[in-house]
Amino acid sequence: MAGFDALNRLWETVRQSNHDFRATTDIFPILDPEKVGRTLEIVERGSKNGEENLPVKTAKSLDEVEQRIVATVEEEKKKSHQNFEDEMQRYSERLRGLDFQGQFTMIRKANAVTLSDYKAEATIAEDELNSLRTKLIPLENELTKFKKKHKLERTARVTSGASWFFRIAFLVFLIAVEMLLNGEFLAKGNESGFVGGVLRALIFAALNVGFAVFFGLTSVRFLAYRSFLSKIFGVLLLAGYGAVAAAINLGVAHFREIAASNWDAAQTEVVQRMMNNTLGLTEMESWVLLGLGLLFSIGAFLDAAFMGDPYLGFASIQKRIDEAREAYIDKKSTLIGNLRDARDEHNRKVEEIVRDLSDRRQEAQAIVTGRGRLIALFAEHQKLLERTCNSLLTTYREANRKSRSTPEPKYFTSPYTMERITAVDQFGADFNDSEIAQSIKDAQASLSDQMDRIGTAFEETVALYRKLDNMITEEAHVSAQAA
Repeated sequence: MAGFDALNRLWETVRQSNHDFRATTDIFPILDPEKVGRTLEIVERGSKNGEENLPVKTAKSLDEVEQRIVATVEEEKKKSHQNFEDEMQRYSERLRGLDFQGQFTMIRKANAVTLSDYKAEATIAEDELNSLRTKLIPLENELTKFKKKHKLERTARVTSGASWFFRIAFLVFLIAVEMLLNGEFLAKGNESGFVGGVLRALIFAALNVGFAVFFGLTSVRFLAYRSFLSKIFGVLLLAGYGAVAAAINLGVAHFREIAASNWDAAQTEVVQRMMNNTLGLTEMESWVLLGLGLLFSIGAFLDAAFMGDPYLGFASIQKRIDEAREAYIDKKSTLIGNLRDARDEHNRKVEEIVRDLSDRRQEAQAIVTGRGRLIALFAEHQKLLERTCNSLLTTYREANRKSRSTPEPKYFTSPYTMERITAVDQFGADFNDSEIAQSIKDAQASLSDQMDRIGTAFEETVALYRKLDNMITEEAHVSAQAA
C-alpha cells in the first residue's frame, strides 16, 4: 500500500549497514560487491557512460568509474595490511612477553645461590644444636660421675607431673576417708554430734597423714643412701615414724573412749591414760579406730616413699638431664623439619617452573602457528579483493557494453591484476622452537640436578645431626672415664 512507502524506506535503511562490508568476525572484513556497487552506482554510471559511448574505443586506461572501483579495493587492501601489521605486532608482543631468556637467566641465578642458601640454613641449624649440645654434655658427665661415685647402675626414677598429681590426690583421698570414718567414731559424746566429730577427725587425719608423708619422704631416702651414718639416721627416722604413728592413733583411740563419758576431761586425761595404760582400750570400736588410723598412715607413708627416686639427688640430676635431652631432641626435630620443608618447597617450585616452561613453549608454538595462519589469511584476502575488484569492473563494463552503440575498448576484456603486498614475518627471529626446546631441556636438567644436590645436602645434614648425637654420648663416656 502507498501509505507504507515511507515506512518501507525507513525499514530498508535500518536494515542496511553503514559500510560496504559483510558482517563478520574475521580479522580482514570481506568487501561486499553488492554494497560497493550500490555505493558507487556502478550499474547506473555504466549505463550512462555506455549511452555516451564512453570510454571511447581507442581508450587504453581505466575511466573515472573504474579507477574509483580500483581505488576502493586498493584502500581496503591498505587497511587490511594495517590490520595484518597490527596483528603481527600483537603476536610478537605476546611472544616476547613469554620472556624465555629472562626465565633461563633467572634459573641460572637461582641455581647459583639456592644450594648455598640451603647449606647456610643448615649451618645455622647446626650451630643451634651445638649450643644445646654444650649444655647437655656437662649434665651427662655429671650424671655419669654421680652414678659412679654412688655405685648406681640403674636409672633414676623421676616422677612425672601426672604421677605427682595422682599421689597427692591419693593423700587427699586418705585424709577425706579417714576424716569421714573417724568422724562417726568420734561423734559419740561430742555436743556437736557428727559434725563436731568430723571436724575433730579432720585434725587427727591431717596429723596422721602429714607425719606419715614427712617420714616417708625422709627415712627411705636416708636408708637408700650409701653413707653408713645416713643409713643409721634413716633407721632412726623409720623407728621414729613407727612411734609417732602409734602414738597418734593410740591417742585418738583413747580420746574416743574418754570423750564418750566426759568430753571436756578427754583433752587432759588422754596423755595420762596413754602413759599408764597404753594398750588399755576397752571397746571394740576403739581398736577399729586404731587399726584404720594405722592403715591410713602406712598408706600415706608408702605413697610418700615412692614419690621420686629414693636416692638423694639422683632424681634431680636425672630430671635436669631429661629436660635438656628433650629440648635437644625437640630442637633437632624442628630443625630437620624446617630443612625438609625447605627442600620440599624448593622441589615443588622447581616442578612448577618446569611445567611453566613447557606451557610457555606450547603457547609460543601456538603463537607461531597463529602468525603463520595470519600470513596465509592475508595472502588469501588479497586474492579475494582482486576477485571482488574484477567482479565490480565486470558489472560496470557489462552495463556499459549493453548501452553502447560503438565498440568497447579492448582493455574491457583484460582482468585487473592487483599488486600484491608480500606478507613478511619480520618478527620470525623472536622465536626458534628448536633452540627453545634445547634450552628448556638444559634448564630442566639443571633444575633436576639442583633438586638432587639439595636432597644430598639434606641427607648430609641429617647425618651430621646424628653424628652430634654420637658425639654427646662419646664425650660423656670419655669424661666419665677420666673422672
